[in-house]
Amino acid sequence: MNLEILEQRSLPADLSRLVEVGTREGYAFLSRFVSEWETGQNQFDEPGEVLLFAYRAGTLVGFGGLNRDPYQSHASVGRVRHVYVEPKARGEDVGSALVRELVRRAHSTFQKLRLTTDHAGRFYERLGFETVSEHKATHVLELATDATP
Repeated sequence: MNLEILEQRSLPADLSRLVEVGTREGYAFLSRFVSEWETGQNQFDEPGEVLLFAYRAGTLVGFGGLNRDPYQSHASVGRVRHVYVEPKARGEDVGSALVRELVRRAHSTFQKLRLTTDHAGRFYERLGFETVSEHKATHVLELATDATP
């Protein structure tokens, strides 16, 4: 089955299914993500920000976003946030495809990406992120910059 990754400016109707499944798994960030969206606190609408949704055969199977890092003062630092893939789609490169697309899009705005994870460290390391002990970050990825003047 083909994977389709789409940028969307509104939350899809079937997102509640994924949030429910993930919340049962213990991922509290999912309800926080929806709450922040609904209150307007974070709608991934600042320059360089994006919210992506992954679909297989028309069914939502994952999502993830890219923000300016709210814990850094430099606008050149982005943050990979709220990446989630439903259990039955794990191991099918959905998460990898989402993160790779977020990184690809980040190159136009950010020089560095940061994230925090409790359980997916090895996943991000396979995608090139390095483990760090920074304030509000467990992993970083330095993005190549264009050397042309």
